[in-house]
Amino acid sequence: MYFAGVDIGSTMTKIVVMDGAGNICSRIVGPTGPEHRRLANEVLTQALEQANLSFGQIDYVVATGYGRVNVPFADRQITELTCHARGVASLFPTVRTAIDIGGQDAKGLKIKDGKLLDFVMNDKCAAGTGRFLEVLADTLGLELDDLGGISLESTKKVPISSTCTIFAQQEVIARISEGLPLEDIVAGLHNALAGRVARMVQRLRVEPDVVLTGGVAKNIGVVKAMKENLGYKILVPPDPLLTGAIGAAILGKEITSKAMAEGVPIERKERHLEEVTFFK
Repeated sequence: MYFAGVDIGSTMTKIVVMDGAGNICSRIVGPTGPEHRRLANEVLTQALEQANLSFGQIDYVVATGYGRVNVPFADRQITELTCHARGVASLFPTVRTAIDIGGQDAKGLKIKDGKLLDFVMNDKCAAGTGRFLEVLADTLGLELDDLGGISLESTKKVPISSTCTIFAQQEVIARISEGLPLEDIVAGLHNALAGRVARMVQRLRVEPDVVLTGGVAKNIGVVKAMKENLGYKILVPPDPLLTGAIGAAILGKEITSKAMAEGVPIERKERHLEEVTFFK
């Protein structure tokens, strides 16, 4: 049996195809564009090709994320909070606190035994999200992927007091004009982002193990800053972008297994290849 999890986030779309034993057969990550329905079809087609499977062999599809309602072939839509919690717990069974920093929002999850107990979220302001780093990397004339390594060279991080992205941008420009070291400015930005997220997550009463996911988790400077702000070791999955899609695939497997065990029909859509043709 095979299961697919499709996670359409605000900036990145992820898909995982998993077999009945929980092994990942294929994974696709790409930018989220404006045409969610077309994108969902495209990434599923790519994932099926990578796994050498046909659409008819997929037993259940769960969609999650910002654009989950725009996945035409999904058997069920489940919130990203539930899917992230399940995905993180599958990789780190002892997780109690998960932090997901994406391109447009940041979430803190309280987890016990793989179940979501509580959450906090920032989806109203770019500060504390990946967008904060994108804007300020551009201001500094740096590539986003280079920020982490540069910040590790810092000997004295520059305080960035502004919690608003626009004001922080003005503050960075002022620090540049003062001739302060670039690596110290970048380290200050990482600390500002981590501090904002830490203050939000501490409302959940942070407990270890603490896991950081989302695209920003690839930034080693942010991981270091989160550790300093929270006072706990920070665990990061091998691919921190995939936890939501992994959780969605696992939930699809559990839904199917439960229905089979209870002898009830599995509610799912018809499997037709034309469902994954491109929308014009």
